[in-house]
Amino acid sequence: MRINKFLAELGVGSRRAIDKMIEEKKIKVNGVLAESGIKVDKTDNIVINGRPLNFERKKKVYFMLNKPKRVLSTAKDERGRKTVVDLIDTKERIFPIGRLDYDTEGLILLTNDGEVFNKVIHPRTEVYKTYLVEARGNINMSTLNKLKRGIMLDDKITLPAKAKIILADEKHTVLHFAIKEGRNRQVRRMFESVGHNVINLKRIMLGELNLDGLEIGEYRPLTKKEINYLYSL
Repeated sequence: MRINKFLAELGVGSRRAIDKMIEEKKIKVNGVLAESGIKVDKTDNIVINGRPLNFERKKKVYFMLNKPKRVLSTAKDERGRKTVVDLIDTKERIFPIGRLDYDTEGLILLTNDGEVFNKVIHPRTEVYKTYLVEARGNINMSTLNKLKRGIMLDDKITLPAKAKIILADEKHTVLHFAIKEGRNRQVRRMFESVGHNVINLKRIMLGELNLDGLEIGEYRPLTKKEINYLYSL
């Protein structure tokens, strides 16, 4: 089996994270630095960051967190800032699926299942991520349709979005806004590009999953139905 898939299934990390470890020369196979794409099995001697790999499959865990603002969507931070992993009480080594900006709150998933990670973030999956957006000014239908059709960011137009205005007045507009991509600060940049800066941003759904009454900073394990949904993507 290809090394990134093999290690992902053992709960070492996502395929992307493993590929990065290989690039950074942190993995050895049978005493030799691993190369991307090599095939391995349990008979191989695999060492990660100087530690021999334990081939025992770890218990797979899945959590949903209502991320507060000013918390990083990473497993660890070299500067000692609080991360989403710090908020979950588990013995397993988990990592977030995707990212939410530092000043964005809401739904984020954490797991040690590399296959589920890959299913959710893969471009083919096209999972809609729905946000509750509060933006400055009154967004008219012409501007709303422009956001829905797509905005040019980094010389590439964004994929079509879904949008529904909840309330609006002269000072601000509140709406549900759903996108299938995850570019850096995408929602904020899209609204900035049409002259309506985002005041508050919260992710409330990921595909069919929703926060289901979780308060800010709270988390819960995913249900079996929710896990099966992720595997069905």
